[in-house]
Amino acid sequence: MSKKTIVIVGASRGIGKALVELLAKNPAHRIVALSRDVEKMEDLFGDFENVLAFPFDLLHNVRDEARTIFEGIGKIDILINNAGKLVNKPFSEITHIDLMECYQVNVIGVMETVQAAIPLMGDGGHIVNISSMGGFQGSVKFAGLSAYSTSKAALCSFTEMFAEEYKESNIRMNCLCLGAAQTEMLAEAFPGYEAPVSAEKMAEFIANFALTGDQWINGKILPVSLSTP
Repeated sequence: MSKKTIVIVGASRGIGKALVELLAKNPAHRIVALSRDVEKMEDLFGDFENVLAFPFDLLHNVRDEARTIFEGIGKIDILINNAGKLVNKPFSEITHIDLMECYQVNVIGVMETVQAAIPLMGDGGHIVNISSMGGFQGSVKFAGLSAYSTSKAALCSFTEMFAEEYKESNIRMNCLCLGAAQTEMLAEAFPGYEAPVSAEKMAEFIANFALTGDQWINGKILPVSLSTP
């Protein structure tokens, strides 16, 4: 397997953390781990010589911050947009700030990160957006998650739009709508629920898909779920 530079956004916990640890086991890869909690990432990944950790906040000045980081690392082969913000409230109680922050992290920040990455993926690459079964059309929906699920649905639409606009390029984008995996975010959404899949097992699927899936598909929205939740 050829050497890849892989950027993982949302790398300090859950599936993002598991992705960094899994992909960094191959010393040929260079992993760029992005999260607001850079100190936690340095503690988690300090033993990996091929992991670079940078502070990154999807709520603020995303495009310029991402561009500065990406220009310093050079070519990008794979970008995994894994970060997400959960709002779990009855619809009537969701505030303007809740909506703005949820859409900023889950949609707008992803789009601006991609804008910054495109110039460094000129001869091809794979962008993987991590959505949710809550944003997958026709799937089971749950009360209290209207801000989160609709923002994840918007991420699916962006994936299709990007693939159409860049279909003449060698840059591929796909979207994985994840079902229940045992993470901190799942515990916040469904307290007490035990998922049938661990964060580590879900990371195995995502890593393999990120490395190979663009050989066969582009612009597709794929459910990855044993249960919802």
